[in-house]
Amino acid sequence: MILLDLRLPRVDGLEVLKVIKNNDELKAIPVVILTTSDAEKDLVQAYNQYANSYLVKPLGYEDFKELMDDLGFYWLGWNMHPNL
Repeated sequence: MILLDLRLPRVDGLEVLKVIKNNDELKAIPVVILTTSDAEKDLVQAYNQYANSYLVKPLGYEDFKELMDDLGFYWLGWNMHPNL
């Protein structure tokens, strides 16, 4: 799984997502957008570029920790994936 922020210092996160999803070796890796942006246009663009999930970072540490715990539990516990 790749955690990708949209607000990167030198490159737009949506451009990084586009590169990942257009690369045959990388496109099967789930990409979770984890960003401060709750803008509808960012959400729509991310899903249009085949993001697997879009999460808005909470402001407080405890809320962020809970989100990361839930995210880990989902991808490693509940989510089904093939044994490769």
